[in-house]
Amino acid sequence: MTALSYPEPVTIPARQARSVTLRKGERLRITDVAGGQVGDVFAYNIEDVTEHHSASHTRTHISRLFPALGESFVTNRRRPILTYLADTSPGRHDMLIAACDPERYAAYGDPDHASCADNLRQAMADLGHPPLPFIPQPINVFMRIPVAADGELSWLAAATAPGDSITFRADMDCLVVVSSCPQDHNVINGVGPTPLALTILPPTTIEENTDEHH
Repeated sequence: MTALSYPEPVTIPARQARSVTLRKGERLRITDVAGGQVGDVFAYNIEDVTEHHSASHTRTHISRLFPALGESFVTNRRRPILTYLADTSPGRHDMLIAACDPERYAAYGDPDHASCADNLRQAMADLGHPPLPFIPQPINVFMRIPVAADGELSWLAAATAPGDSITFRADMDCLVVVSSCPQDHNVINGVGPTPLALTILPPTTIEENTDEHH
């Protein structure tokens, strides 16, 4: 039997997005190349893109703000789509903050600024999908938005070091779009946006080490 061939890692240039197709059981590693960079992750059922990961349904499913290692993100139809499999980063991620969009930057007085929402729209259009009716709440990997006891949110710089990564397992055949967040009007990306990298890994029967936080 011929072994499956997996592509080389895909670089996502700063401020841009890239898409990958995953088959059920395959894994996707997202690596912060230079450190301190947030990534907006969007996942769709490849057979029907009206089904997509849902932050609100996931929070209901897991009864927490973000999955613990080994738990799944679910879709707007309450089906698992990605499992949070492994993490070599400090483990700070977010599922509360909306994708940055043209309206956000217009409010800053910077209406022509790149955005994660437009990056997603462009990636889907490049794949031949019709215009998206709305932008799902992203899975914001490496993003630090702590919630205080009184409910106040803080915006902090990503704490990742160069080479830190998070790995997901596909729980269905899915299309994943990742945007290297272009936000530079606040501190979430540190000194400024930098690249991310995507690596598709084959399915494995070996139990993942799900306790890899620094």
